[in-house]
Amino acid sequence: MTAKRTMQAKGAQARGTVKEAAGRAMGNRRMQAEGRAEKSAGHSLDSAQKAKHAMRGH
Repeated sequence: MTAKRTMQAKGAQARGTVKEAAGRAMGNRRMQAEGRAEKSAGHSLDSAQKAKHAMRGH
């Protein structure tokens, strides 16, 4: 897994977590949903990179 992709995935997860928590604190359901979506996208990217790495046999 490349370091750049890993940082992108972890960054998206962190931004999503913060955005979700901020939305929850302010009672903004749309921001919460955006945060969940961003966090999910980060997890998906991370999983895809791990699967690619596993297929290469490393």
